Amino acid sequence: MSQRRDHGGERRRTWPFMGRVAGPALSVVRGRTTEQSATALLPLLPVLVVTAVVAVDLVHGAGLTWVPLLAAGPTLAATTNGPRGVLCVGLLATGLGTALGIRDRAPGHELAIVLAGLVAVSLASALASALRRRRELVLAAVRSVAEAAQHALLQPVPAAVGPFQVAVRYSAAAAEARIGGDLYALVPTPYGVRLIVGDVRGKGLPAVGTAALVLGIFREAAYDEPDLLAVVDRIERSLARNLGQDDFVTAVVAGYPEPGRLEVVNCGHAPPLLVRDSEVIAVEPAQPAPPLGLRALSGENPHLQVLSFSDGDQLLLYTDGVTEARDHGREFYPLADGLARHVCHEPARTLTALHDDLLAHVGGRLHDDAALLLLRKPDTADVADAVGVAGVAGMAGVADVGNVARVVDQSERALERKATTAKVTLQHC
Repeated sequence: MSQRRDHGGERRRTWPFMGRVAGPALSVVRGRTTEQSATALLPLLPVLVVTAVVAVDLVHGAGLTWVPLLAAGPTLAATTNGPRGVLCVGLLATGLGTALGIRDRAPGHELAIVLAGLVAVSLASALASALRRRRELVLAAVRSVAEAAQHALLQPVPAAVGPFQVAVRYSAAAAEARIGGDLYALVPTPYGVRLIVGDVRGKGLPAVGTAALVLGIFREAAYDEPDLLAVVDRIERSLARNLGQDDFVTAVVAGYPEPGRLEVVNCGHAPPLLVRDSEVIAVEPAQPAPPLGLRALSGENPHLQVLSFSDGDQLLLYTDGVTEARDHGREFYPLADGLARHVCHEPARTLTALHDDLLAHVGGRLHDDAALLLLRKPDTADVADAVGVAGVAGMAGVADVGNVARVVDQSERALERKATTAKVTLQHC
């Protein structure tokens, strides 16, 4: 998720027909693909239309037969240019229409009517272009607000939290809004690292409001409650007061209170996937529990499930937007198989490959919100490997200074990545 901001750099000359920045920005255009270049040339299309009408009239001139078609130029410009560009195209069409009418010796009153129509169409198109640009600015502002809300709701997760390596990928079904009803959070607390991944029933702003409520309660309760079930109880009580009868939230709440011990509470959510020794294991709840917000209807309480979580183990939490994604043959995405194919020692690389595989399965666009959170307990061998790389640099000698410099640079980067995780692990232990 990226935020694009305008920092008010240098003012640069603009082209009236293109509506784009000239000068340094042209170097960016040269690197675009063929499709992007064709899109960039769309503002010139109205001029080409006017030119084509003039050419046809010159070849098959017959009074004012072809001149009214010049109105297609400013009309099309309203969809591709700004108001100034539309007026320029309209002025060009009116001037050429006048010249063609005089050339074809059209009656004066007929020519005046046609030219008045061109002027009227040009002015109306310029107004339409101004309104379109205003709507685009409003949409850009709304998307900016949505991005800010997304950052506040789903706060960015660092690459290392406590003793874990972490990676997150989130895709909202409403791509224009960049925000949806799936939720996740991972926070270090006095009782160890705690996390939640959930899915709110429904979509749109009501789902976003419920997700914000759940995350706010979780972040507060995770710091206050020593028992993980007490954290879940506080979320349940708040949702029971604030949700409707048909609303609920499926979620998995997990905690790591001490080395080697992982606690999981599954409230009607898809089972997490545990990766251990290259084997993918679905962590099915021992006793199914209802989603958050429905405990009063079912009368069943969630249960705490304890797992061993050693060095090198990984845990993937996800929402149903991943497992229910279908291809053109209506086949669900096989998440466990995809994870087994792409899992590696770097969670970020694993989720990137998994997300790309998911998009390829559905044909490029998801139809539901999808969240992926991967947790990995680093292996002590990772740090040893980094130290080994540094040792190679020491034994390389000075015969090849370039090779030594490259090895040292690689070792420094490796040590920087591992040092933080190793330090936090030792403190935690």
